[in-house]
Amino acid sequence: MNIQIFGKSKCFDTKKAQRYFKERRIKFQDIDIVKYGMSRGEFNSVLQAVGLDNMIDPKARDAEILQYLAYDEDKAEKLFENQNLIKTPIVRNGKKATAGYCPDVWQTWE
Repeated sequence: MNIQIFGKSKCFDTKKAQRYFKERRIKFQDIDIVKYGMSRGEFNSVLQAVGLDNMIDPKARDAEILQYLAYDEDKAEKLFENQNLIKTPIVRNGKKATAGYCPDVWQTWE
């Protein structure tokens, strides 16, 4: 397994995801999405795996700006530009990915 966790340092769910993999002694790469962000390829891979609506954090500040955009391509572009609006943690395992805390899905990856 090649696990990547994209999260925010103050996000409670990100910390729970890190603990989940640490407890199972599964190595993971921890990436601060605010500081480093996702590359275009990583973003597109996650977008394809989880879908646009699942990636948007409804509790994020400024998330309402996405509702005024008519096309999904515009929303995806705005989300890529402003990755603070992404629901965290984003956990990737190759082409598979989850948005949010999803231990039942991660269990199927083991």
